[in-house]
Amino acid sequence: MGNKDNNSNVNFLPIIDKCEGCGRIVEDEQGRHCKSYLIPAAKWKLGFCNFATHAKPEIDIIKTRVNPLKAAKRASKRK
Repeated sequence: MGNKDNNSNVNFLPIIDKCEGCGRIVEDEQGRHCKSYLIPAAKWKLGFCNFATHAKPEIDIIKTRVNPLKAAKRASKRK
């Protein structure tokens, strides 16, 4: 294993505009890059980066219909 630097053979690509504000951005002599992923643009290609700490996905809440007869039956069983 040895005393090699973990990033010695790895070239991280620079971050893109959508990455601005993320907590995973690292700045060094080569520029700013993501410490979790080599190619940041590829993570945003489908619309959202799952590593992003500054943006959360929108979750659609679907309201389901409740059958009042079944609800009353379940409530009576709990007593």
